[in-house]
Amino acid sequence: MRLLRYGEMGAEKPGLIDDEQVIRDLSMEIEDLSGNNLSRHSLKRLAAIDPKSLPKIDPSHRLGAPIARVGHFIAIGLNYADHAAETGADLPVEPLVFSKAPSSICGPHDELPIPPGSTKLDWEVELAVVIGERAYNINETEAMNHVAGFCLCNDVSERAFQKERGGQFIKGKSSPRTGALGPWLVTPDRLGDPQQLDLWLSVNGEIRQRGTTRDMLFSAAFIVSYLSKFMILEPGDVITTGTPSGVGAGMTPPQFLREGDILTLGIGGLGEQRQVVVRSAAS
Repeated sequence: MRLLRYGEMGAEKPGLIDDEQVIRDLSMEIEDLSGNNLSRHSLKRLAAIDPKSLPKIDPSHRLGAPIARVGHFIAIGLNYADHAAETGADLPVEPLVFSKAPSSICGPHDELPIPPGSTKLDWEVELAVVIGERAYNINETEAMNHVAGFCLCNDVSERAFQKERGGQFIKGKSSPRTGALGPWLVTPDRLGDPQQLDLWLSVNGEIRQRGTTRDMLFSAAFIVSYLSKFMILEPGDVITTGTPSGVGAGMTPPQFLREGDILTLGIGGLGEQRQVVVRSAAS
């Protein structure tokens, strides 16, 4: 299935896209796409519904992030060798883990406001994993049993906040609308192998990033298992798994986002995003 949330910010409703690309309303079946509604049992029940029995939704509706009430937004750094090289960093022996504030999450086409005081706003196209079943101290072989699905993420980063303000990555990763998710949550049975996906990102029509999840140093399954050794992963938690080379900080000279820039990005099977950079930092 391809699951989504539509409607005004803060008032989104759950939906799905059928095989004819029609958005269908799920609000009579589940309250929202969050928590226990992402379990295997719940997703199996939704998959058994005939999409044509559900009301059609006007496609002009805004799309929100496909996951509601995210408790923990976890990120993995330097998970592609080419990105580590462009930043001058050594390859990690274990996953580099940090957090993004859940309040940074927004829809796939929402405007991207420049944070107050920002001078080095950067882009990162990434594959995100959504947890569907509680996971603690699990093996890599069972990790995908705890995954509800996958989605596209733009892990926007303020590099000065990230690297020049005391060393805590979360400072540069958490401003409002710097965690665009969606347009869809795609269930594993529909997506197939998450390690066989192409990623790309462009700025003002110029390709800046192009990569493949085949090149991830640590696979999605390994990351889920690894994190579960240190913490309980709850249904609805989101893990964004790192970016390939081509970020602004890695260019010579470095290039960062400015007001009016247009970001477009996508992952095969997971859809595309489009964000316009604006000056005011709306919440």
